[in-house]
Amino acid sequence: MKLTYLVSALFLAVATLSCNRNNDQDLDHGHVDNLQLISYSDGFEMFAEATPFAVGHESEILAHFTRLENFKPLENGSVTASLVVGDDTVSQTLDSPMRPGIFRFTLKPGEKGEAKLLFNVKISGKISQLTVEGITVFADLNDAIHAAEDAVITSSNGAVFTKEQSWKVDFATEEIRKEPFGQVIRTIGQIQPSPGDERIVVAKTGGVVLFPGDDVVEGRAVGAGETLFTIDGSGMADNNLSVRFSEARNEYSLARAEYDRKAELAKDRIVSQRELRRAETEMENARANFNNLQKNFSAGKQSVNSPIGGFIAAVLVRNGEYAEAGQPVLRVSQNRNLFVKAELRPKYFEELNRISTVTFRFMENKATYTLEELNGRVVSFGKSADTGNPLLPVLFQVDNRAGFIPGSFIEMFIRTQAGEEVLTVANEAVVEEMGNYFVYVQLTPELFEKRLVKRGRTDGLRTEITTGVSEAERVVSKGAILVKLAQAAGAIDVHSGHVH
Repeated sequence: MKLTYLVSALFLAVATLSCNRNNDQDLDHGHVDNLQLISYSDGFEMFAEATPFAVGHESEILAHFTRLENFKPLENGSVTASLVVGDDTVSQTLDSPMRPGIFRFTLKPGEKGEAKLLFNVKISGKISQLTVEGITVFADLNDAIHAAEDAVITSSNGAVFTKEQSWKVDFATEEIRKEPFGQVIRTIGQIQPSPGDERIVVAKTGGVVLFPGDDVVEGRAVGAGETLFTIDGSGMADNNLSVRFSEARNEYSLARAEYDRKAELAKDRIVSQRELRRAETEMENARANFNNLQKNFSAGKQSVNSPIGGFIAAVLVRNGEYAEAGQPVLRVSQNRNLFVKAELRPKYFEELNRISTVTFRFMENKATYTLEELNGRVVSFGKSADTGNPLLPVLFQVDNRAGFIPGSFIEMFIRTQAGEEVLTVANEAVVEEMGNYFVYVQLTPELFEKRLVKRGRTDGLRTEITTGVSEAERVVSKGAILVKLAQAAGAIDVHSGHVH
């Protein structure tokens, strides 16, 4: 019995010694969980992995700095890391990253207690500061390691997407926010030319329309004052342009001679001033008529020029066809200001006075533009409907900054003003899978949790989320499909791709 007790005690002592030795070996080789530190400023995101902080022990901090304007790495500038514990501060400054966006610091705290970690990013003399609160510096390294183990962030439905991966693709995150979100009316609109942006070019006299070449076709660019076509009336028995031109020239010559004669007689007071003024008026009228024909007349033809610069929107008369005076021949458009016309059911009539904005979305490539981006405005909306067309027209005027084509159709999301605030995310944040909808919620800037959500309304740019997320959580707003693919690939090592 005594022998058995001695063997058991010896075994326990050996096991304890072996365990302690293994722990010491783990400490020596750095096999411990890192602290995950996150901070945001107006311009930067900072994500760092740091070995636990203990008095007298060096802590390695691998910090990733991302520009929030484009979610790309910080490639130049200096960064100072400062660990502040009470009155004790230890700092290190690095003048450049070891790799784009990545800085490696080594800090040895001298006092225990609650601490904060400051990062001062200096670029071209401007300093931005990021602060990480809630850090504890322990007196004992084992306590620091155990605390780091308890603080590890995990998820059974998480997807790893490292900073190095996100920097290489079109990626972004955003904070979920509450915002006013009125009723959204989804419809289809037709793009129409603006009346002030289009000109009808007509025949100025009766005759045969002659185009100067074979390139007078729809879509061809034309300049203001450029000759578009000529009217040839020389072979016409009636309203012959050549005859009219000769008559105008002869009438002007006759009127000028009569005026000169009466001007000489007026010097001797043989002709009264009243007769002289009448002769002058007749001469000026004849001159105006003659100059008007002479300006556009050449070899029995009258030239017609474009009143504006733009492009030919329509050719209304064939080459060689006879056109009456005033008949439309071409339509020239500048395509700068356009109308977008939608037709809505009468049940939306009360909402039309409260339109706040509109999102236009191309059906082909899903590119979206807001009414504000296109410098647009509500022009008018219908006040009544009839049996022939029971829908209410709504007209918007926009600048053509997006390559709109008159006559084509575009998807529209008309949003009205509202007082209630709801949670919204960017449309691209929502991923569909088997009829369900998910977003990727950020646990750390490299670990994202796939979260089932329920959608509400959408205005073409943002979508209301009714359940599944909370205000101030961050979600992947751009590149969510890439995170989904990374999760499907089975990536599980949150440190993959890092430089340690």
